[in-house]
Amino acid sequence: MKLASLKGGRDGRLVVVSRDLSRAADASAVAKTLREALDDWSAAEPRLQEIADSLEAGRIAHAPFDPKNCAAPLPRAFGWADGSAYVNHVALVRKSRGAEVPATFWTDPLMYRGAADAFIGPCDPIKAADTAWGIDLEAEVAVVVTDVPQGAKPEETAKAIKLFMLVDDVSLRNLIPGELAKGFGFLQSKGQTAFSPVAVTPDELGSAFDGKRVHLPLVSHINGKLFGKPNAGIDMTFDFPTLISHAVKTRPLMGGTIIGSGTVSNRDADGGPGKPVPDGGVGYSCLAEIRTVETILHGAPKTPYLNFGDRVRIEMNDAQGRSIFGAIDHEVVKV
Repeated sequence: MKLASLKGGRDGRLVVVSRDLSRAADASAVAKTLREALDDWSAAEPRLQEIADSLEAGRIAHAPFDPKNCAAPLPRAFGWADGSAYVNHVALVRKSRGAEVPATFWTDPLMYRGAADAFIGPCDPIKAADTAWGIDLEAEVAVVVTDVPQGAKPEETAKAIKLFMLVDDVSLRNLIPGELAKGFGFLQSKGQTAFSPVAVTPDELGSAFDGKRVHLPLVSHINGKLFGKPNAGIDMTFDFPTLISHAVKTRPLMGGTIIGSGTVSNRDADGGPGKPVPDGGVGYSCLAEIRTVETILHGAPKTPYLNFGDRVRIEMNDAQGRSIFGAIDHEVVKV
């Protein structure tokens, strides 16, 4: 089942989307918003599935589906916490700042609590006032959970995963060092987060989701040029049940909370940093990573951060090459 929120009001209007992403059917008879549906998912899910089945069979009224009309599937959420499950990415980005990776980073997930009051839609612009901020994409996978009790273990949290989305966790790299030096965390150095046009139930991923990780390439383009295609199931040090368990160590999560994977990152076959796509590698999911690799190889970064007018596209396709979530496709604009 695929769900989207058309723009309108703070929480959008819930629709069920066909598997080929071409049609959408109104879901207001079940819930006006996805946020409302997640408040009682056990009751809403089977009724939404009935709409999805009717939509596939052509038995229900529908309209063309256009991602440009979409807000984020959850335009606002009760919580948004982003992990750094790919420690390869963490190691490279920290190296670019001259910081080592503590040994605990390989055993204890790194996670920050992000702003969840106003996400942006898949085609909404990335807004920034100054390119000197170091505007960067971060292509990720995220899950949406139902209620998770405090202290739940990974074997318990797995059953709370109800939906998947793609993420562009926009980062302002040149603001990060000064902000982290204060000893708290991200605030100004994170722009508004964007999500894919649709959120999908785990069954839509088929065998690519093994209950812990999504084993498919996450494809990013910058200005129409392939930038990265790392596999989200490879080099994921902490899987989704583990990330969720980490988040509930000291408090519960409420239904509708979003947990992100962090920037998807693969090592090269020789165990070293990943290579750019033109060099035969799978590329990257953020610019900070390629800039670090360039610094390692050449002494300084060559690839600039995003500029006004640049366009970012993030997508994931199934084994047959069909888009699963639709694409995050947005432009960097000056505020």
